[in-house]
Amino acid sequence: MANRDNHYEAAFEEFLRSRGVPYVAVDEARRSLLSDGRSIKSLDFIVAAPGGATWLVDVKGRRFPSGDATCQYWKNWSPQEDIESLGQWEELFGENFRGLFVFGYHVLGDRSPLSLDQCFEFRGRLYAFVAVRLDDYAVWSRPISNRWDTVAMPTAVFRRLAQPVDELLRIDPTPSPRNAAPVRKESPGPPRPPD
Repeated sequence: MANRDNHYEAAFEEFLRSRGVPYVAVDEARRSLLSDGRSIKSLDFIVAAPGGATWLVDVKGRRFPSGDATCQYWKNWSPQEDIESLGQWEELFGENFRGLFVFGYHVLGDRSPLSLDQCFEFRGRLYAFVAVRLDDYAVWSRPISNRWDTVAMPTAVFRRLAQPVDELLRIDPTPSPRNAAPVRKESPGPPRPPD
């Protein structure tokens, strides 16, 4: 189960659900153990995309803009451990699974990382979901704090490589109708006994 206390992850889960994207929310309560006894950070979601790829998703919640005194846009920092853990998940799951950082930006001002029609409203808040593939993030990220062991991509590179999640998953951004009953085809089945 995803961390429902984290509004970014809750919003992303509803985003996927509203678009009919198949996914599994991962229980983050405990770290996962490898066969050699080491533990790795759990990912947040496993998302099935059309075309055969399956995304191993780590959601990063950020405000847009962030900062109180000065507005800072496109914050994309991550703990170095998250890059390593997501890479280990790629190895464990195999060839058709790819690591993906989804940056869920809570839009607070009049600027947004995406056009308004690509944003998602959840519980009275507006979110923009952009994603960067793990391999790109690992290549381009640079240390920003040795104390906290965090890294970030240069803003210009991040803006060039980040994609709207709708486009990355190749899904129609129009939410699917809620509570729509599935269409069932009647099968003839065995004949009914007489009443």
